[in-house]
Amino acid sequence: MLAHKYFANEVKGVTMYINIGSARLFFDVLGEGLNASTPDMSLRPTLIFLHGGPGYDHSTLRPHFDRFSDTHQLIYLDHRGCGRSTGEKETWNLDQWADDIAVFCKTLGVDQPVVFGQSFGGMVAMHYAARHPEDISKLILSSTAAQFRLDETVKMMRKLGGETAATAAQKFFSKPSQAAYKTYEKVCLPLYSNPNSLTANAFRDRAIERPEVTLHFFAKEMIEMDMRQEISNIKCPTLVIGGTIDPVTPPVCSQEIVNSIGKNAFLHMFEDCGHGPHRDNPESAEKVMRGFLADHI
Repeated sequence: MLAHKYFANEVKGVTMYINIGSARLFFDVLGEGLNASTPDMSLRPTLIFLHGGPGYDHSTLRPHFDRFSDTHQLIYLDHRGCGRSTGEKETWNLDQWADDIAVFCKTLGVDQPVVFGQSFGGMVAMHYAARHPEDISKLILSSTAAQFRLDETVKMMRKLGGETAATAAQKFFSKPSQAAYKTYEKVCLPLYSNPNSLTANAFRDRAIERPEVTLHFFAKEMIEMDMRQEISNIKCPTLVIGGTIDPVTPPVCSQEIVNSIGKNAFLHMFEDCGHGPHRDNPESAEKVMRGFLADHI
């Protein structure tokens, strides 16, 4: 639950910022922290959402996940350098992004949150959970990877979009550039969701996009990233979800995460779903997530 003293925040209407030293992070809160329907105003659990990208903002997760405010206090934030948050280029790395979550929670008094990470947000969430294993009560990793598998990505792109998509992915991830990203954006991003899910890709329409953050991460860190050994330190119950036709974090990536974490991890793959099962099959994704949050898994 959020602490009552927002001494580090600037409140501007309904938007809130927290200064964590080398960056100012934007965050938004949905749902009460104290349950007014209980005799003792009991605390409600907190669920923190970490968006994908990097280079996008938290709006890519809304409004779908707002539904969980009936059981949890929800916190959405923009990673440093993304969306409405600040932060210099030299601090755009997984160590810093993960430690930002730890500082954020400590400063605002958020104790033992559930953390949800989508795609890049899942990479940050894994790194955070491994570096601060005592700080999290549960972890949900959606369409993400502990190790980027370019071989599997190219294979799935070829299956979904032919040789044009496979070539665009190979070129972009092997040598990221603005020109390669524009081609990738046009050819490959539409393949992230099941083509029968007509509104699944609409989340990008209103997102704040900062391609320079995307290119920096892909070129400097993601292509060599391997957290498989590190995430064996994760102690909390972890739900790993993915789509069987996800081209950028293909099914093997979800399986590798579960294998690395071990007995605390639970895997659920969604048939005919792409990058973010909640976009292609929202009802089933909600059911699985609610079951995990309620300890039914």
